Amino acid sequence: MAGGGVLPSLPTLTVLVPLLSLAGLFYAAAVDETFPQGCTSTNSLCFYSLLLPITIPVYVFFHLWTWMGIKLFRHN
Repeated sequence: MAGGGVLPSLPTLTVLVPLLSLAGLFYAAAVDETFPQGCTSTNSLCFYSLLLPITIPVYVFFHLWTWMGIKLFRHN
């Protein structure tokens, strides 16, 4: 048996994590009644506290996407 782990592969995670984070944010903003309504203004600190968690997975996704593109370009 060759290491049949339960965790998905890194490319799968780099796609799923940002998409799930974005879906959760949209759900919270659209459906959840307890979502803070004052977070829609860019002058609010609350807005940036919601922006930061979505920025990190998106940054990681595009960083890995670029790295994989460079690796592919070098080896072909």
